[in-house]
Amino acid sequence: MSGRSYDLAIIGGGVNGCGIARDAAGRGLSVFLCEQGDLGGATSSSSTKLIHGGLRYLEYYEFRLVREALAEREVLLRAAPHIIRPLRFVLPHHSGLRPRWLLRLGLFFYDHLGGRRILPPTRSLNLARDPAGEPLKSDYRFAFEYSDCWVDDARLVMLNAVDARSHGASIHPRSKCLAAERSAGGWTLTVQDVLTGDIAAVTAGGLVNAAGPWVADVLRRVVRANAPAQVRLVKGSHIVLHRLFDHDRAYIFQNADGRIVFAIPYEGDFTLVGTTDVDHRGEPDEPAIGEDEITYLLAVIREYFHVPVERTAIVWSYSGVRPLYDDGASSAQEATRDYVLELDAPPGKAPLLSVFGGKITTYRRLAEQALSELGKHLPVGRPWTAKAPLPGGDFPFDGFADLVRSLGNAYPFLAEAHLRRLVRAYGTRTVQLMNGAKTYADLGHRFGADLTEAEVIYLAADEWAETADDILWRRSKLGLRLTAAECAALQDFLDTNKGRTRRRAAGGKP
Repeated sequence: MSGRSYDLAIIGGGVNGCGIARDAAGRGLSVFLCEQGDLGGATSSSSTKLIHGGLRYLEYYEFRLVREALAEREVLLRAAPHIIRPLRFVLPHHSGLRPRWLLRLGLFFYDHLGGRRILPPTRSLNLARDPAGEPLKSDYRFAFEYSDCWVDDARLVMLNAVDARSHGASIHPRSKCLAAERSAGGWTLTVQDVLTGDIAAVTAGGLVNAAGPWVADVLRRVVRANAPAQVRLVKGSHIVLHRLFDHDRAYIFQNADGRIVFAIPYEGDFTLVGTTDVDHRGEPDEPAIGEDEITYLLAVIREYFHVPVERTAIVWSYSGVRPLYDDGASSAQEATRDYVLELDAPPGKAPLLSVFGGKITTYRRLAEQALSELGKHLPVGRPWTAKAPLPGGDFPFDGFADLVRSLGNAYPFLAEAHLRRLVRAYGTRTVQLMNGAKTYADLGHRFGADLTEAEVIYLAADEWAETADDILWRRSKLGLRLTAAECAALQDFLDTNKGRTRRRAAGGKP
């Protein structure tokens, strides 16, 4: 880690930090990234898993944000058709809330604002006749159906990090920046390996603070900036229930408080429900869902579905803290989701760029804008990511079934459900994971569900996985399917095979 000077150092390994690292490395800059935890281990793996324009943001007149996000849906779908897929959303009309004409007007803008080409347009549904009406109460007789996309958020972070590394970036998860000193020549970072305690010095010409919920903490304690950071921490929580409906569409539900809640098909056998918007006080470490949030989400489900859903139906929950730019909004749900980039570059001093806010959907455009700002002080090249696939995504956006079929011929010993899960996660890189396997036995030990030793080794060696949680809750969601004993056995395997599983993940080109 030490002894090398970089063009750009980045603090924070969420979607924004890894997106900036990928873009910068692809433009020829030497890049160093450090993340105090796992890549995507905080906010970026705790989203509602959507690539969307943000229909409700139209009510707050955030037309630029919605337009940019709508356009990005199809850019990202083409770049990563394995981890991103089209998803249709059913919006039931609630007679006591927004009128039908207003919903239709908003969806008209939603269809036309972002230059939609791939995704199908809005249509009307008679819920008495359409299967989407079957799980709903009979009060709801009319709905609109529109398009957005689903994304595996944690894998989106991982693929950006992998691509950044393939372009020469040095990626260091579990490495905490303790201090950053600025001079005319650049920045000197003091970085500690969280696992070993080793401390190293890293120098760079420019610094990006993409620490997410810790962005203000980095400014205050690491950079020791004088000006207070304008950041508002908002917690969003989700619950996962056993599957509530049989079709493959999602629901978006209106509520009397102005918020909306999604109910989304999740990992085959489950339904994801969220999110909440509550101001978060205190440190952003390991946020947990509150009883009031659970009550709120269950109340929404009971408001719309005719089958009663009790608290005992919850199989998992997760929460994330979003670092929104503090625009003075009176409530958390009204705070802007747009991103703000603050460049601090006094005369004769190296630049510091701090990232506030943003959505997963617009991370790529945020990275382009960040490089544009840094280009005032660093020799950045031309934008390139708009038409570049992410690792494993080098196949047509509508070619998932063809890829599954092709790989099924290559690996006939894999069950179809297992193969589809692998292709959904790794795309064309499934071949690298299989590593020449000719039989199922060649994949080694089976830890539970369909998680094999070959996949675990791939994730540890190529995707920086260190713990069972890294694999079971971020690089996959197999934690929903493994027993506690199986999870413990996986951790034991990782602990006893560290040397074997660290071939390429340390950083630099593999």
